[in-house]
Amino acid sequence: MIRPILTFPNPELKKKSAQVTIITDAVRALAMDMAETMYDAPGVGLAAPQIGVHQRLIVIDVSGRDEPRELIVAINPVIVHSEGETYEEEGCLSVPEYAANVRRHARVIVKGLDLEGNETTWKAEDLLAIAFQHEIDHLDGVLFVDHLSPLKRDLFQRKMRRMSETSEGKR
Repeated sequence: MIRPILTFPNPELKKKSAQVTIITDAVRALAMDMAETMYDAPGVGLAAPQIGVHQRLIVIDVSGRDEPRELIVAINPVIVHSEGETYEEEGCLSVPEYAANVRRHARVIVKGLDLEGNETTWKAEDLLAIAFQHEIDHLDGVLFVDHLSPLKRDLFQRKMRRMSETSEGKR
């Protein structure tokens, strides 16, 4: 089931998420809904808080449109190692129509649980590393725009106000 994605400045996006303590059929169904929502958007990642569920659950798929899907479902993901640096343009399904360069680690190792409750380790680099960091940030109530310099964050907020005023004027 495709779920509505919360967008900035919804305060729900700033809340920290709770650990998943038991992997139930409801958690598995939530993960599948999240995947369907992410693919429909389309995006390369989605965190449960983006659909208003404050549980530590993310889905990621960085495969291209013409490639077989490679869905990653990570429950209670934690970055246990990071190295290198990258500075790439990021966007976010919860911050539509805005993208900016963000400084991230180039490589990460993430530990978490899969849908069967097995501890899993993902070694990620490039886009996958960025996606893990981006989605794990969501679990802590952090948006990619929170990583911007004060000047860029101010420009972002001005753009959001203009877009809001424009959409209100169309009503």
